[in-house]
Parts: sequence; structure tokens; C-alpha cells
Amino acid sequence: MLEVGRIVKAHGLRGEVIVELFTNREERVAPGAVLTAPGGPLVVRYAKPHQHRWIVAFAGVDSREDAEALHATPLSAEAIEDPDAMWVHELIGGEVLDNSGANIGTVTGILANPAGDILEVDTTVLIPLRFVVEHGPGFVRVDPPAGLLDVNK
Repeated sequence: MLEVGRIVKAHGLRGEVIVELFTNREERVAPGAVLTAPGGPLVVRYAKPHQHRWIVAFAGVDSREDAEALHATPLSAEAIEDPDAMWVHELIGGEVLDNSGANIGTVTGILANPAGDILEVDTTVLIPLRFVVEHGPGFVRVDPPAGLLDVNK
């Protein structure tokens, strides 16, 4: 299960909540989608964008009191199968290789950056995701411009 969002607070009187998504996959809040919370599954009745978050109504959450009880609840879901997507959980722990096959290190994290996410490597190297040319189980191949790996050390 992947953590895909969090219920921020109640909204209104009819059980709606404000949800902050940690993903750009809007199908996570599509009608009928099932999100897992510590108290059990929550089925989305409807959702609509609200500023940079979502107003979401879940089945069985019908009052403000019900919604307030969900305050700060983490929301999880199964991974979506998409062969063209790069998923954070697939990159973490992967061996980073350059185009010649030389080992640069291991991915320890992904840094969110407004200009584009960045691979954080255990050798203190930072590599923008735009330089990832291939990835698969246990590896990430990058083609960084000359000097990038030296500048980051």
C-alpha cells in the first residue's frame, strides 16, 4: 500500500472533508475509488478540486461529526500499474548507473522541487529526474550532463 493523501479537516455540515493528495493521479479520488484508512476502507462518493486540495465525500460519512473524526487520517491505496510511470517506491533503493554502466550509488530518496523532482543518492549526489533515461527493478540509469556529478559532491 502507498500513502496517497491525508484528510486535512472537515468541510461543511454534510460530512465532506478536505483531502491533500500526495499524488498527481486524480483517479485516486474518482467516484467509487477505495482508499484505505487506519479505521478501514473509505469509498469515494464524489470529489471536486478546491484550491490545491480536494473536497471529498466518502460513503458512510454523513455529518460534520463523522468528518471531524477523520481529521489527520492518512489515506493509502494499491499501486497503479503504469509501465510508463516512474514510481517513488520503485526508485528508492535502486542502484544508480550512468550510461557506461558505472555505479554512482543507491537512491535514498526523492526531493520534491518546484522545478522538477530530484534523486537523492547515498553518495551525496543529487540528480534531477529529467536525466533518468531508464529504470527497472533495482536500477536507475541516468545520463547527466558533464560535470553534474562533480558539482554535487
